[in-house]
Amino acid sequence: MKNNLIRFDWAMKRLLRDKSNYVVLEGFLSTLLGEDLHIVRFLESEANQTEVNDKFNRADMLVEDEQGRLLIIEVQNNHELDYFHRMLYGVSKTISEYINLGDDYDKVKKIYSINIVYFELGQGKDYVYHGKTIFRGLHDPNDVLQLSIRQRERFIGKDAGDIFPEYYVLRVNDFDKIAKTPLDEWIEFFKTGNIDSSATAKGLPEARERLRVDSLSDQDRRAYIHDMEALRYQRSVIKTGWYEGRAEGLKEGRAEGRAEGLAEGEAKGRAEAKAESEKEMALRMREMAKKMKEAGMPVETIAHFTQLALEEIEEL
Repeated sequence: MKNNLIRFDWAMKRLLRDKSNYVVLEGFLSTLLGEDLHIVRFLESEANQTEVNDKFNRADMLVEDEQGRLLIIEVQNNHELDYFHRMLYGVSKTISEYINLGDDYDKVKKIYSINIVYFELGQGKDYVYHGKTIFRGLHDPNDVLQLSIRQRERFIGKDAGDIFPEYYVLRVNDFDKIAKTPLDEWIEFFKTGNIDSSATAKGLPEARERLRVDSLSDQDRRAYIHDMEALRYQRSVIKTGWYEGRAEGLKEGRAEGRAEGLAEGEAKGRAEAKAESEKEMALRMREMAKKMKEAGMPVETIAHFTQLALEEIEEL
């Protein structure tokens, strides 16, 4: 039975910053990192927008825990080829912003970049990945560089790499299993928007109660429905425009190729039909790009799906 729960990315923008709802996000973070985490405060996040024309942007949060560590949580729905680079940029920017000019380097905070993505990011068989810096011996790969005794007394961690940022990538759409672990229960929620009645992972029972659509105010409920319709329209524009345009272009190309082949020769007909098909496809991509731009989608996302140049999209 469906719980009729609010999407997690929308809840991040509107609800989870409320101190009364900290328990939900604390539950997820504790489950992922394998320790009992408590949020001290939420810090500013440039992408955590609520305006209508930002509805397609990623949702993210910057959290500080009781140990002073910073946790960047990002949810991204749109496909981005350079997403790994943005993960790196986000961490680097956070490090530079949260150390005061003149402070010693040991004031750099430990950062976790947690990425919940709804598109194919890289290649792999798993649906959860963890990355961290490890210094291995060039001549002996089993030799991992560790902190000195004095450094261990001053810094937390036994390896030099423990000081550096760590990354988590949750490829939600690749989860196709029965939830057997607490983390699986969370990922199932991210993917389906549903929390099974038997789910007991930390934070999920509270999410089941506090993230109900029917618990929203009238204003928030209208905003939520509007944003979900906008996302549905976005997906429809992308899928319909891409698949129909491609299918129609191929169909016309084959038909024109056969007709021209009968009249002027098969080789010449195929070449001209291909050129015409490509021209038709280009026109269709421009039409789709124009609709996507009018819908408020980012230029980079439009370029990815239409293969048009950024300058060409700007001129539409």
